[in-house]
Amino acid sequence: MTPLDILTAASMGNPAPRIPVFCNLLDQGAALLKLSPKAYFANGQYVAEAQLQLLQRYGHDNVWSLHYVGKEAELLGCQKILFADNGVPNVEDFVIKTLDDIPKFEVPDDITLHPAWQSIAECMAILRKEVGHTHPICAYLTASTTLPAILMGMDKWMELFLLGPFDLRDELIRKCSIFFQKHLVALKAAGANVLIYASPFGSPYFLSLPQIRKDILPWMIQDLQGVDRAGLVYYCGMAPFNAVIDLVFDELAISTHYISPLADLAEAKRLINTRGLMCGVIDDIKMIHWSTSQTRDEVKRIIDIGKPGGHFLFGTGVMPLSIPEENIRAMLAAAFEYGAWL
Repeated sequence: MTPLDILTAASMGNPAPRIPVFCNLLDQGAALLKLSPKAYFANGQYVAEAQLQLLQRYGHDNVWSLHYVGKEAELLGCQKILFADNGVPNVEDFVIKTLDDIPKFEVPDDITLHPAWQSIAECMAILRKEVGHTHPICAYLTASTTLPAILMGMDKWMELFLLGPFDLRDELIRKCSIFFQKHLVALKAAGANVLIYASPFGSPYFLSLPQIRKDILPWMIQDLQGVDRAGLVYYCGMAPFNAVIDLVFDELAISTHYISPLADLAEAKRLINTRGLMCGVIDDIKMIHWSTSQTRDEVKRIIDIGKPGGHFLFGTGVMPLSIPEENIRAMLAAAFEYGAWL
């Protein structure tokens, strides 16, 4: 079975040799190709080549089209990204600098014609050709209630979201929802078959359940209007969201849940059971300082909880650059060992 077959089997609860094993290596590509992050991310061919080399090097199941989250801001007018040698690229130029910019802010009719899309298109074309029929190709989509944080900064967005003016808040979210739908259609057409719906504000870690129901859920429903939920993954940026799992099933019809390492995994397993796919995620921040034996022990703990009954995937967060090579290998070796069915 191919990794894509194994993922499909896990989603359906069908027999497979092992559980799916995801390892999200996003920023490691630049060093692998001996390029600066700025030069690396400017060329989609480099990103695709690195993803394929990392796949061959470690043997995990998935590749990524994601360059960095700020790419979405570039598609909407951001003029400058801050690149760091040992960190994640971030937005330096905010698209929305004052509230007066919101009425003037517009989503391009066709985002695939934007210059910032071209490196994504190059990357996706290569990944689709090389592994599109055999491996999960992951893409990242920011929910409409979260996207404003990278367009205007988290502090200004939280002030607007909580205190208003609410007409401007809703106008901005509406435009971000339009972008989300265009982005999703473009990524699926390019070859993405696993779509990460990133909605940190869909977690009770940030907002209360009443706030989520009143101010977040209606926009998530709008984001996903008319969207095929196959391949869609509910993700809250590593924030725990067990308290909304039933809500996500009932209101959003998303059945794949990328569980936070901060959450009670056993509770998540009980809530999801066999009605969807649960992704047990290792705390890869702690992996920076763990020994290989500690890493293996944690992989075993996660798989021991999630594997019984099937419908389970082992995964990582964003895998910081500081994680030692030996811990990456120890983690994946343990995942394949403890995740085997046959």
